[in-house]
Amino acid sequence: MKFRKLTPNLVVRNVAAAMEFYRSVLGFQPAITVPEQAPYVFGSVSNGAVEIFFNDQKAVAQEYPALGAKPIGGALTLFIEVEGIEEILSAVQKSKAKITMPLKTQFYGMREFAFEDPEGWEVTIAEPVLQ
Repeated sequence: MKFRKLTPNLVVRNVAAAMEFYRSVLGFQPAITVPEQAPYVFGSVSNGAVEIFFNDQKAVAQEYPALGAKPIGGALTLFIEVEGIEEILSAVQKSKAKITMPLKTQFYGMREFAFEDPEGWEVTIAEPVLQ
């Protein structure tokens, strides 16, 4: 058995707004939208090897009623390893996103901080400590 890729598929209230946050604050590029023009039921962004999918809550509720009934955001954190953590922290602070864990060096060799995106999803940004 071989796993090739893991792509978070987040349920959101507004696909276009979620994509714009990840583009303008974190430097992701828009990849795919369905339909091609807003309002979208699906969209994705990518930056290097990292890709994130966004699905409209109302559209999800039609296909997966149990999933559509759950609250947006939740007990999940997107853990994204980066280079240049201070630049990303500055962009997140300027966006007024809620910082939920200040920048700190962890015992496992990572400098990281966490924030809540506008949809309530927790994002941890981490950079290996150079030794």
